[in-house]
Formats: sequence, structure tokens, C-alpha cells
Amino acid sequence: MTIRAMIPYLIITFGLAWGLFVILMLYQDQVVSIFGPVSATNPLFIVSVYAPAIAAVSLVLWTGGLDAAKRFLSRLFLWRASPYWYAFLIFGIPWIYFAGSAVKGNLFDTPFPFENVSAALAGLGFMLILGPVEEFGWRGVALPLLQRHVAPIWAGLVLGMIWGVWHLPAFFLSGTPQSAWGFTPFFIGSIAVSLILTPFFQQCTRQHSDRRLVSFSVEQSALAGCTAL
Repeated sequence: MTIRAMIPYLIITFGLAWGLFVILMLYQDQVVSIFGPVSATNPLFIVSVYAPAIAAVSLVLWTGGLDAAKRFLSRLFLWRASPYWYAFLIFGIPWIYFAGSAVKGNLFDTPFPFENVSAALAGLGFMLILGPVEEFGWRGVALPLLQRHVAPIWAGLVLGMIWGVWHLPAFFLSGTPQSAWGFTPFFIGSIAVSLILTPFFQQCTRQHSDRRLVSFSVEQSALAGCTAL
């Protein structure tokens, strides 16, 4: 694919996600009566979160066919990486979240959201399926396309801005985590996280690692840490 593929990619990504968010905002009562409350388990919300991945897979199928799509999706099963990256993911990224909460002074204000370890593992498993799927689009298609024409740091910066703006409707929809956050810290955090993920992407590509694991850990903790400031 060439850089021109960014146009249909962004049209599908924004059109699908923002279109569903408009439906959720304008017809929230009707949506709730059919699909349940607006939350991470609402089918329309899940499809909107999956919009970048849907756009990516659609473009890969369109330009390369089924074989290209199989190769693209097979990256999910590449897990080999340096132990230093895993150490950073397990210990370093959670520290960012706690540090952000500590700076704000609310480190101990929010109770632990799970009743026991089993519930916590179930929640992590669900988020591992929900959140990182969008990375098939952002880091799987958009970032490589941008890096063909600009230096990685500029590609990460541009993608971070796009990524942050893409989340904008969620700040106006009650029931989403973003509805309780400020957009400006989130937007800055999105750019920062994107700049962090870009060298990770480079390293993971060379190490044949699973960049979605990296994205899951960084997104869930680093963005939370930034929004806590």
C-alpha cells in the first residue's frame, strides 16, 4: 500500500467510529433498550473501538487479497521479544500510572475495581481483547505508511494527534471512561504514548515480537497516567 491508502483508512476509521458515537449520543435511550448501557460491553461501542482494525483489514484485503490478510493477521502470534521489553511492560508501565496518580494526589482515593484476583484476571483478559485490537490499524497500517514518507519521530507525532482526535466523541458520551476526563491532558498523553510506541514498533519489528502486547500495556497504563495529571 502507498501513502494514499491513508485516505480511505482514515475515512473508514473515523466514519465508522464517529458515526456510531453519533447514534449512541442521539438515540441513547433506544440503544440502551436494545444493547444495554453504554459501556465496554455494548456491541456498538465495541464496533466503534474496532474501527481502526476493520479499516486496516479491509484495506489489506482490498489491496492484497486473502493471502495478504492472512500474513497481516499472523503477526498476532509472534511473541518473541527481549526480556527487557517484558520487564518494562510488567513493571515500568504500571509505575507510570501510579506516578501520575501520585502527582495528582489521588493515588489511594480510588478503590481496587475488582473483588478478587479471578475477577481482575477476567477483566484484564477482556481488555486484552477489546483495546489492543485497534492497533491492527494504528500501528499495523497507519504508522508504517507514514514512516515511508517521514522520519519515525514525525510519524509518531502525526499519528498521536490523529489518534487523540479520534477519541474525541467519547468525551461527550456518558458511560465511557473518557466522559470523566479532560480532553487536553488525554490529547497530550496520546501524542506522548504514540511517540513511545514508535521506537517500540521499530524494535518489535526487528525482534519479531507481538507489538499488540506492547500497545496494550502502554495504552492502558500510560494514557491513564497522563490523564491522571
